[in-house]
Amino acid sequence: MIILGSRGSALALWQARHIVSRLAAMGVESRIEIIKTTGDKITGVPLAKAGGKGLFTKEIEEALIAGSIDAAVHSLKDLPSELPEGLTLSAIPEREDPRDALCGKPLAEGARVGTSSLRRAAQLHAMGRGLKVETLRGNVDTRLRKLDEGQYDSVVLAAAGLRRLGWRERITEMLPVEVMCPAAGQGALAIETRNDGGQAQHIVGNLDHPASRIAVTAERELLRTLGGGCQVPIGAYARVEGRVIHLRAIVASPDGAKMICGEQSGEDPQQTGVALARDLLARGAEKILSDVYAA
Repeated sequence: MIILGSRGSALALWQARHIVSRLAAMGVESRIEIIKTTGDKITGVPLAKAGGKGLFTKEIEEALIAGSIDAAVHSLKDLPSELPEGLTLSAIPEREDPRDALCGKPLAEGARVGTSSLRRAAQLHAMGRGLKVETLRGNVDTRLRKLDEGQYDSVVLAAAGLRRLGWRERITEMLPVEVMCPAAGQGALAIETRNDGGQAQHIVGNLDHPASRIAVTAERELLRTLGGGCQVPIGAYARVEGRVIHLRAIVASPDGAKMICGEQSGEDPQQTGVALARDLLARGAEKILSDVYAA
């Protein structure tokens, strides 16, 4: 029996149940332990102002270290680029579509658009359409309900979450990565275990998808080198063609007035991520990020 730690939102439980089914197909019995995280408890302020890395992972990782669960199922984009000592990323299953999606009306001049992400807000502002970007918190179903109530003209959400929850038909438009660069690791799941060579680490490792791991490793290495977390205006998207990794990334000011974009190709994910991050820092990203952290 493997005990999987998970948040209690509809999307998090879908993800955990998906892993339960994958393990069952291997003949492995598992169950889900729901753990409430700091990010779940903070509802009245934008995530960017909530502070700290690991808002949606810290308590789950503490349970994993303590041994009350055997593995943790996360959305990879929520996982800090540096894992706590003693833990490892044992599997990254095959990735869903990493792009962002627009729900609601098309992005007309002056439209009210809801998002809780500085990254999305910055890129929406950068479109130059005078969009009124407003804070939107809550689970996917809550955000769609607020859209339906007319609080927003449209909202931007991860396509992967919409598809996993059966809301593919709510997507008005898939936003190209050239227009809305995704968050590092978006669309990918992460299964974290103790790095002890134990049964859970060995079994979970069978769920790893090599191409997805290579792509998100490049993205996360870029994020780590930039010193950013999931709540800063950084986008990263990697695709793998044969042995070559193509990585695209942006660092933007929250108002979208300044945006540093870059691309890098290579065969080693760590080297590719580091090289692009250093290029962005040298071309102005360091000043943008310093201003964001000082705000």
